[in-house]
Amino acid sequence: MSDGVASFKVGDSKSYRVLKSSGRGLYNFFGGLAILFVFWWIGGYFISINPSTEHFAAFGPIPTLKAFPELWSAGTIQNAVAASGYRLGMGLLIAVVIGVPIGILMGRSKRFREISNSPFQLLRMISPLSWMPLAVVVFATWNQSIIFLIAIASVWPVAFATAAGLAKIDPAWFKVARNLGATPIHMMTKIILPAISFDVFTGIRLALGVAWIVLVPAEFLGVTSGLGYSIEDARETLSYHHLTAIVLVIGALGYILDSTCVLLIKHFSWHRGDSA
Repeated sequence: MSDGVASFKVGDSKSYRVLKSSGRGLYNFFGGLAILFVFWWIGGYFISINPSTEHFAAFGPIPTLKAFPELWSAGTIQNAVAASGYRLGMGLLIAVVIGVPIGILMGRSKRFREISNSPFQLLRMISPLSWMPLAVVVFATWNQSIIFLIAIASVWPVAFATAAGLAKIDPAWFKVARNLGATPIHMMTKIILPAISFDVFTGIRLALGVAWIVLVPAEFLGVTSGLGYSIEDARETLSYHHLTAIVLVIGALGYILDSTCVLLIKHFSWHRGDSA
């Protein structure tokens, strides 16, 4: 009987700690948003009462919140998110398909790493948007050009994170695997990929942040869809409340995508105890 009571108390205390931690997290989350909203409202108020800036009063929170139903009912938000999401997804997919093998080569081959380090570092330091003129010439459509820009911006975080993860693997693992008759495929699937999963997902998270920043300005030119285009269209039509609403959508989606990456890192990596 006493054992049952003790186990109940232990379980109950664990549940209480989880609930308390979750409650604190929600409190901090909404508290931070509330503080941001207050500063936004104060800024909007001073803009509206200043004769030289009163025509920008639509940047304030109330006009912006009223713009969301308008944009949603017109399908502007849904279409923009779908177009930008497609470009982002394709660019990241290409970056992962190219970046992970490059990272594995860098981690496994000292010669390849020494030869490729200088050119890769040089290319990594070039602003992704600097490739825009070349992309427009090489690719047939603006859509393909934007996907290329996202891919070239995202491939380096993935590649270097993968290489760093491979460098952490104990060489003795490979010796033991070879002594046990492991094939290269077994080494890849049973040792390398599980060991570098944490670093690969971390690299993808970093790549996502870079890609999200590149995506919006890349959509300012040439295309007629996407979040960047919606901002440019709102600016040209002086619909400042729509512009601010789209900016909030960009911020919210970026936060959701980053949080999703954090959950994937915690769920799929073998670093169960580490926090991202």
